[in-house]
Amino acid sequence: MDETAQVDPLTDLGDYISRTLGAVVRSADVAFGELTISVERTAIVDVVRFLRDDAKCRFYSISDVCGVDYPERDPRFDVVYHLLSPELNQRIRVKVAANDVDPVPSITGVFPGANWFERETYDLFGVLFSGHPDLRRILTDYGFDGHPLRKDFPTTGFVEVRYDEERKRVVYEPVKLAQEFRSFDYLSPWEGTDYVLPGDEKAKQ
Repeated sequence: MDETAQVDPLTDLGDYISRTLGAVVRSADVAFGELTISVERTAIVDVVRFLRDDAKCRFYSISDVCGVDYPERDPRFDVVYHLLSPELNQRIRVKVAANDVDPVPSITGVFPGANWFERETYDLFGVLFSGHPDLRRILTDYGFDGHPLRKDFPTTGFVEVRYDEERKRVVYEPVKLAQEFRSFDYLSPWEGTDYVLPGDEKAKQ
């Protein structure tokens, strides 16, 4: 058999999913040995249920749900689901485009293990999930302002926490930097100088 005529199993699977689910699949691509499909936000529950239950897919295990931030894009976020089929020894990545206003349907009814992952995505990116049984912050405290993994979130945060000896309790205060940010020119001390550092003359010999 001519090897060029063989069909990549992941490409074949992507074509099968696209044909079966129809217009809700926006794209199906294979890159670096992995299959990625992009689907409509409102159809995500039906898509993951199909991927779990269909005999040709059998993606029984959910590995992760995470967010990706593209500040210059509208909608700004991708919610990315990683599923595993132990029987077929295959993985699939499912993406939906989202913003911080319109909620993404929760898949906890299909994969209960997505509960923690969706809470984490909400906490760190601000993406909402409709139908989630307990959508609260999970890594930051409940009074936290903002979402830390947004690319417009200040690296210092807005408040700092410390234990106050006088008040005998934890206090929240606006961030105070001990020193101003210093500017660095990133120029190596061994390059671009007008003088010769001790030992440099040996490197030229």
